[in-house]
Amino acid sequence: MSTILIIEDEQHVADLIKQSLEEEGYNVLHAADGLKGIELIKSENIQLVILDILLPKMNGLEVCRQIRNDGYTDLPVLILTALGSAENIVLGFDTGADDYLAKPFKLIELKARIKNLLRRSEFFDANGTVINDVYKFADLELNDYTKKVTRNNNEISLTSTEYRLLLEFMKNPTKVLNRGDLLDNVWGINFDNGTNVVDVYVNYLRKKLDKFGDKKLIHTVTGMGYVLKNDA
Repeated sequence: MSTILIIEDEQHVADLIKQSLEEEGYNVLHAADGLKGIELIKSENIQLVILDILLPKMNGLEVCRQIRNDGYTDLPVLILTALGSAENIVLGFDTGADDYLAKPFKLIELKARIKNLLRRSEFFDANGTVINDVYKFADLELNDYTKKVTRNNNEISLTSTEYRLLLEFMKNPTKVLNRGDLLDNVWGINFDNGTNVVDVYVNYLRKKLDKFGDKKLIHTVTGMGYVLKNDA
């Protein structure tokens, strides 16, 4: 069973989550500050991190950024914090988080999100068969097993969220995807309709893709959403 690391300075919150996840069969570790959390990630085989923002020694956003800078690009990070405004959500994703849940929270929702994140990070299907899907569109290629993305044979470095967003477009070429669909399928949660997290990440992704090609591939459809198409 997967090993989950909780980085949370409120002991009663950590104990509640730890007990609930252990009852589900997970192996759970706990760090009460950001620096200890980083140490455990480096020393243990962690499959998912639950991360508070308001931490001693190193805050959660710094921890998340450090995790990505240290090369743990595929390690799922779920931010769990009382800072639940749209601005904080976008900031959390900007530092490399995969999901964001505001306190107070329901354990049943937390466990559902954990299962969703762990499922996304798997390289094998339920029968143990390697998933080796390669998606191609115009001069863009995405290998969903190696997680490698190239355009005109130039490798493109993406965050985990940018990668999932591109994968959704690659699975639905020429189809207009509205913001609600992208929020559900990429982030796996329902945000307040006022958030601009989709627009922010589409912009990030566009800049990285356009750097290696002559044509823009992700287009805005006014009032509807976005579409992957090979038009000038």
